[in-house]
Amino acid sequence: MIRKSSQLGEYAAMVVIWLGLFLLFGAFSDNFLTWRTLSTLANRIPTLTVVAAGMTLVLIIGGIDLSVGSVLGLGGAVVGVTLVDWHWPFWAAVVACLSVGLAAGTINGFISVLLGVPSFIVTLGMLEIARGLAYLTTHSQTKYIGSAVEGFARPIGGLGCSVAFLLAVALIVILQFVLSRSIFGRYLIAIGTNEQAVRLAGINSRPAKIAVFALLGVLTGLGAVFYTSRLGSSDPNAGVGLELSAIAAVVIGGTSLMGGRGSVVSSFFGVLIIATLEAGLAQVGASEPVKRVVTGSVIVLAVILDAWRHHLAGAKFPLLKRLFGPKLS
Repeated sequence: MIRKSSQLGEYAAMVVIWLGLFLLFGAFSDNFLTWRTLSTLANRIPTLTVVAAGMTLVLIIGGIDLSVGSVLGLGGAVVGVTLVDWHWPFWAAVVACLSVGLAAGTINGFISVLLGVPSFIVTLGMLEIARGLAYLTTHSQTKYIGSAVEGFARPIGGLGCSVAFLLAVALIVILQFVLSRSIFGRYLIAIGTNEQAVRLAGINSRPAKIAVFALLGVLTGLGAVFYTSRLGSSDPNAGVGLELSAIAAVVIGGTSLMGGRGSVVSSFFGVLIIATLEAGLAQVGASEPVKRVVTGSVIVLAVILDAWRHHLAGAKFPLLKRLFGPKLS
């Protein structure tokens, strides 16, 4: 009961932070506090939302995936080629895109888990491989697709939300349920907390870890479909920097970079905060360097707070230990 109340408190805090940002930028811009702004934000975040959801699970087990941006670019390239050059039906192009993501994620998982290579190095290599394949697939050219893929991004109903946004929210709910209510989710948290203890308990952690990387690959493929649908074209440069945005959203949402702790719902709020921050800074006329400085500062602050919360500052941040005293012991 205490844990549930604590989690609800974290959700409430994230909502307050997001609303505070929204109202702050609304005070500096006459056009920010509008329903159109909310609708625009909702229809821009599905790609980052599904990738951040998968990244949450990877970070919970103590891993990381730096290849998601390039895998998204490759998935979008596959969608463009299959629809424009090979004239496949849309559903087949989506299946091909998801398969590419699944393959990339599974390869990352197998090499990292079975061969013991740090996931940072493995996914850094996949980042280059996937981007190169995206260029080769499209011959380094953007392919215009048009109405064949725009259905996911088209607003529906009176709320102005797209199908992609509704699917992303549904995935957030499902993955949060899996993480908090299923045996598989408990395994992931246990692996991130103390993998050695899990092994001593007779549980093979390898299949679960590989499955998490594979799932992130599939979700990245889905994000590629959403991204391609929103643009109406396939761009081999799509997704550049996506891995940083996804990790930032997850960290801002409170997921620990050390593993063992995280929430998919909180990561969704992290996505909202980043999207609102970027949109607000753009509306008040902030330059690109300023936006990068502000976003980076928010990420660093989130990491410091995470270290403080987990009492890691005493061991790895002696300056903070002296500043905050026995609270960090």
